[in-house]
This record gives sequence, C-alpha cells and structure tokens, in this order.
Amino acid sequence: MIAPLFGRVLTAMVTPFAPDGSIDFDVAIELASYLVAEGSDGLVLAGSTGEGSSLSDTEKLELFACVAGAVEVPVLAGSTSSNTAQSVALTSRVAATGASGVLATTPAYARPNQAGIAGHLGSIAESTELPVMLYDIPSRTGRKIAASTTVDLVRTHPNIVAMKDASGDFVSAGYVKSVLGDALDLYSGDDGLLLPFLGIGAVGIVSVAAHWAAREFAEIVGCVERGDWVKARCVNDRIAASCAFESSEAYPNPMPTKAALRALGFNVGQCRPPHAPSDAALDAAAAQIITSLRATRV
Repeated sequence: MIAPLFGRVLTAMVTPFAPDGSIDFDVAIELASYLVAEGSDGLVLAGSTGEGSSLSDTEKLELFACVAGAVEVPVLAGSTSSNTAQSVALTSRVAATGASGVLATTPAYARPNQAGIAGHLGSIAESTELPVMLYDIPSRTGRKIAASTTVDLVRTHPNIVAMKDASGDFVSAGYVKSVLGDALDLYSGDDGLLLPFLGIGAVGIVSVAAHWAAREFAEIVGCVERGDWVKARCVNDRIAASCAFESSEAYPNPMPTKAALRALGFNVGQCRPPHAPSDAALDAAAAQIITSLRATRV
C-alpha cells in the first residue's frame, strides 16, 4: 500500500495567542513539536481550528514559516478565504514559507454555485505548485463541493491530491473515491466519523481531538489497515467522549481544544473574538477528558 503524501493522522493545530492577542510563535513551535512526538504525521495551520478567519495574511505567512521550520512532517497552509483574488495572492506565497501543501476551503458566506466553487478552487490550485488538499465543510461554508465538481477538479488540476471531507455525506465521498481511486487521498474531517470513512476508502483523518488523542487515532487507522475492525471499534469507543467534547453549541471549536491544551500545560491562550473567553466549567471538563482518556491507555 502506497503511503499517503501527507500521512494518515494530521492535526488541525490551534493558533496560540499571547495575553495581548498576538500569535505566540514560541508556543506554536512547542506545541507543533509535541504533536509530532505524540504521533501526528502532519499539521494543518490556520484552518477553522487554527482560527484562520481571524488571522491576517501576514500572520498566516509568519505562522506557516515558523512551524514548517520547526518540524519535519508535512505542514499544510490554510491560505484561502471567501475572496478568490486574495486567496490566489496569498497561496502563491506559501511555497516560500517552507510549507508542504495548501488547504483550500470552499468559499464561505458567498454560497456560489458549483461552477463558482470549481473556479475558486481551481484558481487556487493554479496559483501554486504545491499539492493541494480540498476542504469540504458545508456546516461552516454553506455549500458542499458536489461529487462531480471534485472529480472534475482532480482530473484537471494534477496538484489537487487530497480532500478533507467534513460533510458527513458518505454517499458522495464513496462515489468520489470509487471514481478517482488512488488519484485522491480521502481524509475524514470529522473525528467521530473516522471509522465509516475508513470503510469507504479514506486514508486517515485531519483531526481536532488529535491534539490529545493522536495515539488513539493512529491506532484506529492501523487496526483497519490490518483488518482488525473489532479492536478499531474498541479504540473508537475510548475516544467517543473526546469527539463529543471538542465542539458544542455552548463551546464551539476551538474553545474546547484550547482548554484541553491548557490542561496539558500549554500556554495557548484564549481564542480571538468573535469567540468568547473560556470559563471554569469548560476548563474543568477539559481536564476531565484528558484524565479519563489517559486512564484507558495501557
């Protein structure tokens, strides 16, 4: 089996902030190194978990360069937004930071049709020689990348090589994988749906809870590769609470993840507005999640 270009367990890394609200690059390096040591095959920066919508272009480029220079695993740059021209301009500068690839997200808010989505993502792919991972997350963007659009994009843009699918649409994902085969590395973009995604041919996951549970996600993928679905389900049961904790109406992602990291001793700070600050209840719940998961480890 050919190993996927970006690895099997990628962590969608939070962006640490100092008390004054600026990016804390020293903590970013510390956290990135820890995540790799814990089993992350790659890191995704400035995505939704990384609060990419709250970062300036300059901050993003500095963050990409900082982390890419600190680790030896693939670093994917979340360099896109709803603004096509801005996305193209920023993405064209990503290679110079040392990042290994680009995370290209469906444009949010504008809600374009499929032709518009294809034009947006295709323009981004054409702006760089780096490999591109598409990111389909209709709960945040308001639009799903149709299966036919994905197939056409991959066939017309050789550097589009992967997709992070957070749509929950197994029929569409399964069809895309059946048509494209090894031409597209499919990743679950939802921690709680890793097992069914592996069942339709996904190579791994781009995860939030991997900040503290990368070992378990790697074990699940490994079990499935060996055909041991019974053990994979057992490990999946152990991380169910983490998957439920990582985002809720009361505490949306990435608030819980930053709370978990503070429980682990990382000074990642609070989220930037429009997210609200954490509170004692969330911090206590995060500490309990970490303690409970670690208690299940042999």
